[in-house]
Amino acid sequence: MEFTYNNSYQTFIGMTPYEALYERKCRTPINWDEVGEKKLLELEREQMTTDKVKTIRQRMKKAQDRHESYTDNQRRPLEFQTGDKVFLKVAP
Repeated sequence: MEFTYNNSYQTFIGMTPYEALYERKCRTPINWDEVGEKKLLELEREQMTTDKVKTIRQRMKKAQDRHESYTDNQRRPLEFQTGDKVFLKVAP
């Protein structure tokens, strides 16, 4: 499930989450046995990753704001008076 999510295109960031963080496409499970030596991130790469995270957060905020504005247009204020009967939904 995690593999599928990380490799699914996300409209609000314009790429897959894996590509956003690592700047390359994720290897398929077929290639997982080809594990190489891990290297530390250089300062430049770390800065690029930080910039990408900022961009993703901005795009997520923009998408959330857009969704909120659509939802707010559908809402209507409800006012109740003493004695009005209403249905309540109770969840355990």
